[in-house]
Amino acid sequence: MRRAFLGEFEEVVLLTVAILSDAAYGVSVTQEIEQKTGRAVGFSTVHTTLQRLAEKGYLISAMGGATAERGGRRKRFFTITSAGRRALQEVKQVREELWSALPPQTLQLMGG
Repeated sequence: MRRAFLGEFEEVVLLTVAILSDAAYGVSVTQEIEQKTGRAVGFSTVHTTLQRLAEKGYLISAMGGATAERGGRRKRFFTITSAGRRALQEVKQVREELWSALPPQTLQLMGG
């Protein structure tokens, strides 16, 4: 089985879509990332990443209904797929293996 490769920002976006569940669309994902990470991110960067994750099969999208506050425009909602969940589980496992392989004296040097 081929391991999933996710860049750091792809991982953050995919996790955020999973967190937001049914409320995950471009603006909500952008706002949630900024709130959780304290990092300013551009909507276009998030949008591009959402599209790339969908192309990889980690997300699917569907159009929501038109809303008055958006001038009648519809929102594209994103949902994580089973492949996306597997990719996140693989990334988490690799990170945990790396952290647990870190010698204790290294953490002491790092102030941990």
